[in-house]
Amino acid sequence: MGILDTVKKPSDRPVVVTLCGDSGMGKTTLAASFPKPIFIRAEDGVQAIPANLRPDVFPVLNDVEDLWNQLKGLMSEEHDYKTLVVDSITALERMFIADVIAKDNKKATNIQQAAGGYGAGREAVAIMHQRLRKAAAILAEKKGMHTVFIGHVEISTENPPDDDSFSKYGLRLHAKSMAPYVDDVDVVGFLKLETFTKGDGDRKKAVSDGTRVLIAYATAANVSKNRYNITEPLTVELGKNPLESYIPSLTTTATVTKKEKLNG
Repeated sequence: MGILDTVKKPSDRPVVVTLCGDSGMGKTTLAASFPKPIFIRAEDGVQAIPANLRPDVFPVLNDVEDLWNQLKGLMSEEHDYKTLVVDSITALERMFIADVIAKDNKKATNIQQAAGGYGAGREAVAIMHQRLRKAAAILAEKKGMHTVFIGHVEISTENPPDDDSFSKYGLRLHAKSMAPYVDDVDVVGFLKLETFTKGDGDRKKAVSDGTRVLIAYATAANVSKNRYNITEPLTVELGKNPLESYIPSLTTTATVTKKEKLNG
C-alpha cells in the first residue's frame, strides 16, 4: 500500500466554536441551542436561560482537577451528549493562573513570579488551555461531540505595522492563551446587539430593539472568523441556532438527536 492510497476526501466532522461577547448578550443561551449539550461550568451562567431550554450541567468547578475529571468522564463513560459547552474560558484563565501560583515551589505570589518567572508562569497557563483544546479534539474523534467555548471580551488597541492604530473587541485572555480558541477552531462568533443610529449632528445616539446578531466573519471591529463562507451578520432567535444553516455536521447531529428523542 502506497502513501497515495491513503488519500481521500474529508468527511464532515464535529465543529469547534468559540462564542464571545459582552456580559448579558446571550452567549450561554446560544450555546445551549447546540445539539444535546452538556455544560462544564467555571462560572454559573445557565440561570439566565429560560427553564424549558436549560441544558444538563456538571457541578460548578471548584478547582482545575474538577475540570480534568469531568472531561475524563465524558471521554470514558457512556452518554448521549452531542455538544460540550465550556462556560467560560475567561473564568478558566483565572482558575489556571491560581493553580499555577498555588503549585509554585517557591511560593510565588503572582503569575509573573510563578514557575521560575521570565514568562514561564504564563506558558504553564497556556499549556493548560492547550490541554483543554486537545480534550475537545478527543471528544470529537471518540464521541462525535461538538465543542463550544464561551468567552468574555474586552476592548484592546491594535497597532498594525501598515496602518493606523484602532480599537477592537478581543477575548479577555492573555495573548499566550488565545491560540486554542481563535487559531484552532472552526468558528469564532462575536455576539452583539444590533444597533441603529438616531438623531442629527452631535445629537446622534445608538439605539437597539434588543435583537442579537452573531458576527462570524473577519472584521476589524472584533475577533471573529469562520470556515463555512458566512459573510453576513446572523440574527439570533431564542432557542434556534443560526449556524445550523451553514455547518453540515450541526444539521446532521440535530436531526439524529430529534430522532433519538422520538424513538426514546
